[in-house]
Amino acid sequence: MKLLFVADPLEQFNIAKDSTYAMMRAAATRGHALWACEPADLSWQRGGCVSAVATAVHLTGSGQPWYRCDAPRSVVLADFDAVLMRKDPPFDAEYFYATHLLQQAEREGARVFNRPAALRDHPEKLALMEFAEWAPPTLVTRSTQAIRAFHAEHRDIILKPLDGMGGRGIFRVGPDGLNLGAIVELLTQHGRTTVMAQRFVPAIAQGDKRVLVIGGEPVPFCLARIPQGGEVRGNLAAGGRGVAQPLSEADWAIARALGPRLAARGLLLVGLDIIGEYLTEVNVTSPTCFQEIAQQTGYDVATRFIEALEAVVAAKGAQAEV
Repeated sequence: MKLLFVADPLEQFNIAKDSTYAMMRAAATRGHALWACEPADLSWQRGGCVSAVATAVHLTGSGQPWYRCDAPRSVVLADFDAVLMRKDPPFDAEYFYATHLLQQAEREGARVFNRPAALRDHPEKLALMEFAEWAPPTLVTRSTQAIRAFHAEHRDIILKPLDGMGGRGIFRVGPDGLNLGAIVELLTQHGRTTVMAQRFVPAIAQGDKRVLVIGGEPVPFCLARIPQGGEVRGNLAAGGRGVAQPLSEADWAIARALGPRLAARGLLLVGLDIIGEYLTEVNVTSPTCFQEIAQQTGYDVATRFIEALEAVVAAKGAQAEV
């Protein structure tokens, strides 16, 4: 297959941890051709097809530099066997516009993963609310009064921005309500920005588990991101320690309940965040933790993903021939 990765700049990859790099390596091992561009390289001219200024990427198999590139040139997205949208959050206006360009490319015959419309329809924190039966008590609002009432009911809560990533902007407010007003003012920008409040789940001490679902099927190991040094955040970017472990019964139940539904919407890869027995986020933009799970368990997540991608592309190709 000929694959186009729409991603962050290659020079910014941390190849010891980056899941997109793991995908590329697995794809190259299976004989697929790799191309890359950034969302800023996408364009669409009246009367033409969605294109990108992209470059063929060749992995060196060594440390740095880990890749070499051919000269960039203009390519049509529909000419690739698959286009993988792997731009990291935040889901800002430019990301939103990129999904519209990618959706137009789909109309022209491109196969895009995850599907652009599904990316827009599943904002990573709000998507949780569709699956309320698995979630802790949760409130989405910009109302200070509503947040105060939520805190009064649940006493120990987490507050976080809807567009945050890597644990940024997450606050815990305990029963004493210390600094609740100041935190709400900061996060809501005095009522101008919507935020999420959740009842604090003490099981965070055992880790914020990233459960990967590929093609509707759970990966049998998750990465528990365990807070360190008195932190409430387990995110690796916030200093959490990643410990790979088999899925618990609750993890399996949640992943099996959500996986087929999300896959049917064009979400080939999903990262479910689970604390204890509660689903806390549904990550669809560029789920990670491939390498940490593989290094600690030997389970090759990236190869499983590429195999699932091959199967979906082959099935779509067969449908197109009928």
